[in-house]
Amino acid sequence: MEMFIDFLFFVLKAFTIVILIFVPIFLISISRKSKEENLGELKIKNLSNQYKAMANSLKVLNLNKDETKKFIKAEKKQFKASLKGGSKAKKKPVYVLDFEGDIEASSVESLREEINAILNSETKCEEIILRLESRGGTVIGYGLCAAQLQRIRDANIKLTACVDKVAASGGYMMACVADKIISAPFAVIGSIGVVAAIPNFHKILKKNDIDYELHTAGEFKRTITSFGETTEEGRTKFKEDLEDIHKLFKDHVSKFRPELDISKIATGEVWEGIEALEVGLVDELKTSDEYILDFAKKHDVYSITYEIKENISDKFNKFFKLLIKDSLGSIEDYFEKRKFK
Repeated sequence: MEMFIDFLFFVLKAFTIVILIFVPIFLISISRKSKEENLGELKIKNLSNQYKAMANSLKVLNLNKDETKKFIKAEKKQFKASLKGGSKAKKKPVYVLDFEGDIEASSVESLREEINAILNSETKCEEIILRLESRGGTVIGYGLCAAQLQRIRDANIKLTACVDKVAASGGYMMACVADKIISAPFAVIGSIGVVAAIPNFHKILKKNDIDYELHTAGEFKRTITSFGETTEEGRTKFKEDLEDIHKLFKDHVSKFRPELDISKIATGEVWEGIEALEVGLVDELKTSDEYILDFAKKHDVYSITYEIKENISDKFNKFFKLLIKDSLGSIEDYFEKRKFK
């Protein structure tokens, strides 16, 4: 117990030092940049050219001097022909979007602008590939992400979701909107369920003779809180709300993948890619690299990324989120290493 208290004091001291250093800087910067706008920049990268350049770099390693000259000459000739267009009609491009999710689905801001750019350009593309990685998070955040992807389908553009590591809970809520889901063999898929955890400190307050008052209008304006006493009525209503959200989640998945046995897969469980294919959660086993490279042989494949320029307050908030996350992880590791002692 003494070791635990010493550890907590160490964490609090470190946190206090950081506060004393960065808060003044933060306040000064905010006062100077209160009118700064959060503008972003759309970045486009030709993945087809990138893949070809890397492949050519390896090819010339096995060629002698004369063969290298012939190879370079042939590549230049081919490049000039491509600029002229040649006799063949130019094939539609393929766009690649990347989404790496957190609990709040904060990347939805970039996703929104990327989709806006594609739809407003009215460019006819062959397909949009979404490289998706997310363990899920808030219903509100991932519900908006799914709605943004719905815009692609409404525009009659084929959408494919590629999952190399994980698309669980809110991540799968996004993935199932796609016309096709491709998964790596050992990616984690599914978790069609809802979870909510609220710590309650009412007993601690009561023990220390601390009153907590919460005034509401409406019987179920608040059901379970962190400091109030939990009633059976409030607990029942809270569980009912979770069930309602779960039903909406199941209806959402069934809408886009009607062939699924929703009663079997909407249990909150997860499946590795191989098993996910068997139960119908995904359509094909393949890495995103393999899928994109196949397109790059016949189409121009472009990576589209909208990067939001962060002001000092955004950077400060991100820093403290990472600090808190790392601190909690350190505490968890601390007890994990000592639980068998």
